[in-house]
Amino acid sequence: MSRTVPARIPDSPAGTPAGPVRRALLAATSALLAVTVLGAPAGPSAYAAAGERRGSTVTEDGVVVTPGNFTGYGFDQCLAPTSEAMRTWWNHSPFQAVGIYISGKSRACRNQPNLSKEWVLQQSRLGWRLLPITLGPQASCQPRFPRYDDDVRINPKPGRSGTYNKALVMGRAEAETTVADAKALGIGEGSTLWYDLEGFDSSNTACRESALSFLSGWTQALHRLGYVSGVYSSASSGIKALDDARVNRPDRFTLPDAIWIARWDGNANTDTTYIRDDGWRPGGRMKQYLGGHDETWGGVRINIDSNFLDLGRGTTARPEKERCGGTRVNWQDYELLRPPRTKKNGQTVVPDAAMVTTLQCLLREKKFFEGPLTGEYGAATLKATRAWQAQRGFEPVDMWSRQHWMSLLATGSKATIKYGSAGLAVRRLQRALNAASPQHRLVVTGVYGPGVEPVVKAWQKKVGLQPSGVVNRQVWRALVAGKRS
Repeated sequence: MSRTVPARIPDSPAGTPAGPVRRALLAATSALLAVTVLGAPAGPSAYAAAGERRGSTVTEDGVVVTPGNFTGYGFDQCLAPTSEAMRTWWNHSPFQAVGIYISGKSRACRNQPNLSKEWVLQQSRLGWRLLPITLGPQASCQPRFPRYDDDVRINPKPGRSGTYNKALVMGRAEAETTVADAKALGIGEGSTLWYDLEGFDSSNTACRESALSFLSGWTQALHRLGYVSGVYSSASSGIKALDDARVNRPDRFTLPDAIWIARWDGNANTDTTYIRDDGWRPGGRMKQYLGGHDETWGGVRINIDSNFLDLGRGTTARPEKERCGGTRVNWQDYELLRPPRTKKNGQTVVPDAAMVTTLQCLLREKKFFEGPLTGEYGAATLKATRAWQAQRGFEPVDMWSRQHWMSLLATGSKATIKYGSAGLAVRRLQRALNAASPQHRLVVTGVYGPGVEPVVKAWQKKVGLQPSGVVNRQVWRALVAGKRS
């Protein structure tokens, strides 16, 4: 991912690769270290174990542990953006993860004027999942390096034993330097640190074997120091070499816990034909699927590479607590309700009792309904619905329409959510969208995943909003107002 403007890695091409809590984090890290101490390569299963935490975490003493469990979009660029730009992109862009260059003498952007301990803490508290990157010594046959007078290539000499021990030692030293730099920024143990190994000629034996030994040393030292090991490289060179070693020589190298695949195929997933499907799965892959390009969100333009992450356990949501003693509130359609009426043939039509009970429960939670949950659309319920309608700027009527359902279901915090988000706000979004149209029929899971994004974008386009898939304050206001066209 190294770039001056954006650079290319041959064949990918790749640019520059550009989250009791503390007790759980330490337990997860201990599990990872136990694997390493026993002598087996950590591999993807160890990364999944270390990913039992939920998202980037800020401990009580202000230490950031990142990135945690996540499935969604990320970006990286040479320079860490300003805090103002990061806040704007959080509220308007689809991204939740960001690659930052924290270490390495081969970085194109050695000077990082915005990157500080305060910056790291601020972005983590905002919700960003950080991907700390090191760009140090590169493969001996990489033609674009060394970049400066004081950086070096990986030593390609096999040594008397043929084990490329000098490269191994270099990898350990680079990991130690990176950990020191990470700690200076407040990025603590349990975090994944990524090594950027630019594309190289993997048919060159000495170049390939020394690079693998270097990465082995990198992973060994990170494990010893309590961090999780990640490696970024071109799909057809560094990543393929790692996967071949995983399968054909499982005891030869200590493999990274996660891989960052550079493959600019435009597909936002973690797939590539260069390696086997079972490698670093589940929960140990991300892919840079689009190279250097400009994107503008909220009026702020940044030149980025685009990534898709599937790390740890992915995005999950805790089970929802019972509502009103077990009342059902999740429906794939929220139908029109109105008082019982008698048809000309004498038949009495009453609204669905379960749906009315849902309405009564939701209104009770908002302090608009005080009576028992009878399932009857009677005087007490009508009084509550009319009060809600009046407060929200609707004309008070006896009917409870889709617009009213949307307003009631969407009301709450206006926190920004997007692909990869999880929790109560996502459940509110899913319910409100189901109320907006009988065609949506979302299963209310609390996870904003691939099934939710196209529904959000379609609704945004229909009501005249930018179809970004991002649900920010403007979008919440439209949902609460019951906008359907």
